[in-house]
Amino acid sequence: MEVPTHVTIIMDGNGRWARQKGQRRLYGHKAGTDSVRACCEYAVEHGIRYLSLFAFSEENWNRPADEVAGLMELMFKSVLGERETFRKQNIRFLVIGDRSRLSAELLRNIDMVQEETAANTGLTLIVMLSYSGKWDILQAAQRYADDCLAAGRRLPLDETGFAGYLATAGIPDPDLMIRTSGEQRISNYMLWQCAYTEFYYTPVLWPDFRKNDLEEAILSYNRRERRYGKVD
Repeated sequence: MEVPTHVTIIMDGNGRWARQKGQRRLYGHKAGTDSVRACCEYAVEHGIRYLSLFAFSEENWNRPADEVAGLMELMFKSVLGERETFRKQNIRFLVIGDRSRLSAELLRNIDMVQEETAANTGLTLIVMLSYSGKWDILQAAQRYADDCLAAGRRLPLDETGFAGYLATAGIPDPDLMIRTSGEQRISNYMLWQCAYTEFYYTPVLWPDFRKNDLEEAILSYNRRERRYGKVD
């Protein structure tokens, strides 16, 4: 089985899973952390180099304040709680997104764990937090414009050069994107980076997603032929 270099997951269905059990939405988000651990373990065991998780979108800031606060607290606890796991499993931890909307305390802990794991050479675990594809492209365009102003001229630019301005610069584009819960849309996620990504949709709600579900997605990926616009 060929293992993708970069797998990305839109973790969807936490709220529906919680409702099915007569619980509040945050109960589903907490349960979803077990799925994150399972996917990280699978990635480490099978040599996946990059695993990115869409944890919180720019649009999610419009959710009820108590849910947002609960999600931020969950993120805070998760970042600190997994430090020993990252050390033992040689995992590099990154958070990508609009930092301007995150609390100073959360940012301090994110930066601390990123620094602690920077030299790790195994799996790179990327949490997309306060992220959107449109935001990423806009901030990249702004950074390019700033460089042009600083240089006093229009700088040459191609696709490779523009990718260097994205928040994901230095990270290979996803080979496989998985979305749970049966929804079949990209939801403003890595719009530039997923131009040639293989998509896999599953009805499994995120808190129920486990290693066998991830392997089924990778097996589906292996049955496909990636031609990048070329003929057979």
